[in-house]
Amino acid sequence: MSAHIIADDAEALAVAASLAAEFRPGASARDAGRRLPRAELDRMSASGLLAVTVPADHGGADVGARTLAEIFRLLATADASLAQIPQSHFAYVNVMRRQGTPEQREFFFAELLAGRRFGNAQSEAGTRHVQDIRTRLEPRPDGSYVLTGVKHYSTGALFADWIPVLARTGDDRLHVAYVPSDAPGLTVVDDWDGLGQRTTASGTVRLDGVPVPADRVLPHHLTFEGPQLHGALAQLLHAAIDTGIAAGALAEAAEFVRTKSRPWFESGVETAAEDPLLIQRFGELALCTKAAEALLREAARSVDAARADLSDDTAAEASVAVAAAKVQAARAAVEVSSALFEVSGTRSAADSLNLHRHWRDARTHTLHDPARWKIQHIGRFVLNGTRPPRHGLL
Repeated sequence: MSAHIIADDAEALAVAASLAAEFRPGASARDAGRRLPRAELDRMSASGLLAVTVPADHGGADVGARTLAEIFRLLATADASLAQIPQSHFAYVNVMRRQGTPEQREFFFAELLAGRRFGNAQSEAGTRHVQDIRTRLEPRPDGSYVLTGVKHYSTGALFADWIPVLARTGDDRLHVAYVPSDAPGLTVVDDWDGLGQRTTASGTVRLDGVPVPADRVLPHHLTFEGPQLHGALAQLLHAAIDTGIAAGALAEAAEFVRTKSRPWFESGVETAAEDPLLIQRFGELALCTKAAEALLREAARSVDAARADLSDDTAAEASVAVAAAKVQAARAAVEVSSALFEVSGTRSAADSLNLHRHWRDARTHTLHDPARWKIQHIGRFVLNGTRPPRHGLL
């Protein structure tokens, strides 16, 4: 596999905008038929977009958080499933940046620049809570390991070259094992049946005695022993996806009203786009979306600032800013994608139009982690100066 190497932030944004325009026309058909976007992901890999956070000293563009968030927002305006698939990819590139040895970074950054993709095998079902990771990484006499466990919601794994697996060792410490997708004992099951994000293939990964060389394991527990931006960056990308869903739904609603809707007979106007009550509602929805976009930019700025001067205080400020962006983005995505039908009228509810994909994607993606706890951490920080916890989900 070979890939273009993107030079800087400006080129990264231009490539993302071009890919979004390319992916948008087929998004509805892919969703309706649950046609998995392998060709589109190959285009994304070949474009170099998946390597834009590789450090400059390894040949990458090393783009900032603001650029990365905008990349995800642009992609999500076109296809929320496509935007979701590489979210974990960038999270685990970040783990490699922070915890990889020089040799590990040299190997994996070269893989990324060649267009290779990371998936994820992180979440587990049936455990006490999301942090209760029971997949085990058992040492062998030769220094290597064996992985055993079952993972769920493994977005990206089906399309990945490497699958980062979250697991605990005998001392209960958290590690990440980077496993090739064709490793013996590893099975990726395409059993995702979500009502939204239908083409993410966020199914099950089974690990039955998977062998892992010692040099493919990273001590992820060290990430949380000091100030960190792992959670802030991962959540920033989720916020960007929700913000993009809102913008995409708003644009499609406006196009539908301009070209297909009839005015209400009491309005006294010739076209639906002239209806003063619809104009008012579109203004409200635009404000909701623009607030999400503004908070997303501010959150990304905070992450970039903390990355340049990382401390407990800057990390906390970044996490709280990202939490605020995520809450507003989730609200905007659900409200705007639902209001699409309110402003567009009965004809917009036709199943053949598949306009409900925006709401289904929003409703599914915003369940990723509860906004109510983000509001709690925002309130604690503002009122009492309590820094948010270092658990990687904020």
